[in-house]
Order: sequence, then structure tokens, then C-alpha cells
Amino acid sequence: MKFLDQVKIFIKAGDGGSGSPSFRREKFIEFGGPDGGDGGKGGSIILVSERNLNTLIDFRYQQHFKAERGRDGSGKNKTGRGGEDLYLKVPVGTQVFEEDNKTLIFDFKEENEKFVGAIGGKGGFGNSRFKSSTNRAPKKFTKGTVGEEFWIYLQLKTIADIGIIGLPNAGKSSLLASLTSANPKIANYKFTTLNPNLGVAMYDDKEITLADIPGLIEGAHQGTGLGIKFLKHIERCKALLHLIDISENDLINSYLQVRDEMGKYSSELLKKQEIVVFNKIDLIDENKIKEKVKDFEKIIKKSTFTTSTLDKKSVSDIKSTLLNYVS
Repeated sequence: MKFLDQVKIFIKAGDGGSGSPSFRREKFIEFGGPDGGDGGKGGSIILVSERNLNTLIDFRYQQHFKAERGRDGSGKNKTGRGGEDLYLKVPVGTQVFEEDNKTLIFDFKEENEKFVGAIGGKGGFGNSRFKSSTNRAPKKFTKGTVGEEFWIYLQLKTIADIGIIGLPNAGKSSLLASLTSANPKIANYKFTTLNPNLGVAMYDDKEITLADIPGLIEGAHQGTGLGIKFLKHIERCKALLHLIDISENDLINSYLQVRDEMGKYSSELLKKQEIVVFNKIDLIDENKIKEKVKDFEKIIKKSTFTTSTLDKKSVSDIKSTLLNYVS
């Protein structure tokens, strides 16, 4: 499934139905009184968050959504049927912005949250509403009001327990595939991942949601390599798994480069809990691994983990460690 994290859509609530100007007409009743019913209410546009969705792709090919109009009232004081509400499903993590794409009006953070994006118009009054002691046969009736209509932006920020970050080609997609049942595209060249991938890992009957965030490069906070689009997905994660290719010549520089881009985008990202994991340990000698890890921990002052996606034991150890960051 293709990933889409921002769309602009037009929503139009249904107009209210018009009231009826009807008069009672029956055999042997020459001058029946007014019996026009009210119009029905127009349907509203309601957005609902859905846990099983992780993209806005459904809105790519249809940008206009219109709810049903209320039916007109009729004689015998019959009120018109109300228009049906139109429900639009969006992923958890979707934010709703006004047409300026800056003013936030709603933020879906949990499943089954509802937001009325456009309210349906009210039904008009039939002429029976205007009957009085001084006006026994009113012809007056009112039309229904117009339903609200707006252009809005939907932006998706992936919600995951753990966000897997790192430079391109660090092995994030491979690790996600090993930890979960996700099936991301994997190849040995940079920028294989162009969109965040989601996966769910199970350990001791507990569920962990992971997101593979596309590789961050220098200038990402300014949009280089679509960096800003990627960085915003990190904001929602409870903790971060910082993956580093241990075969890199300068592990500290690789680590600090990603941290620097995160900090320039938002200092809040640097406050998140972080797990540092060295990947691809199958590529170099064991003594070299110990030396490089020791040098890294001496300067960065953080404990680290080592793994290889080919080693099921180390992958299982990573899973158990992740539980401490999401419970």
C-alpha cells in the first residue's frame, strides 16, 4: 500500500430541507388550515479515527465529499427526513488543519475519536409553524439553511511506540522486518525507504508498534531529502531506537549527525528516551566490535546494544529491551 501523509480535501455538509407551504385539503372541508411540515436537517461530515489505517491514500483520488441534503417537508405536518451524516475514516495520528494549513483544529490521538468537520444545515419551517390567532392561514414558510463547507488539510503523523531512526542504509528496514511481520522494501543502497513503515512486534504476549523512519541526512531539518516530512513522524513516538551501522568508519559522527538534525527541527525530540543499537555485527571481527563500542560509550556516555538481523538471539534480546520503553 502506498503511503500518503498530507492531503487537501473539500467537505460540504448537506443543506437543510425546505418547509412546506401546504394547506389541508379534504372532502367536505372547504377551508382547511395550514399543515405544512418542517424540512429535515442536512447531514454532517464527521471524521473518525481508525487504528487499522496508516495512510491517507484513500483521499488521493477523491478530494470532494458532500453529505446528503435534508428532505423537504410535506402536507399533513410531515417533517422531511434528515440527510444521512457522511463519515470519513482517517488514521490515528491525523491532524486537521484549516485551509491555511497552519491553524490546527483537531488532533486524532486515539482510536474511534470523532470530529464534526462540517455541520449540516437546519431544516426550514413549514407554514403550520406560523399559524396564530391573527393569521389563521399563513402562506409563509422558510427554506433550510445551507450546510457548512470548507477546504481542510489532513496531515498524518505516525503514532508508534518506538521510532527506528538512523542514517540511510543503517539497516532500519531489515531490523523492522526481523522484529515484526512488516514487509518493507529492503536493498543495499541509500533511500530504499521513502515513507515510514509500520510493524507490530509481539513479546511475552505484549504488543509493540514500531515505525521505520526514512534515513536522515545533513540538512534534513531544512527539507533536504524530504527531511521535514520524515522528522515530523518522530514527534509521536514514545521512544527512539537509534540504529547505527557498526561498519561505519566514524560511529560518533554518524550518531551526532542524526541527533543534530533532530535538535535543529525540535529540541523536544532530543528529550525522548533513546536506545542506541549497533547493527551489522556480522560484517566485522568480534574484537573490533568491542573496541568500537568501547570508544563510542566512552565519549557519548550511553549504554548500547549490538545486533545482526541474521542473529535471531540478538533480535529477541532487542525485543525484550524495547518492552522497558513502552510499558
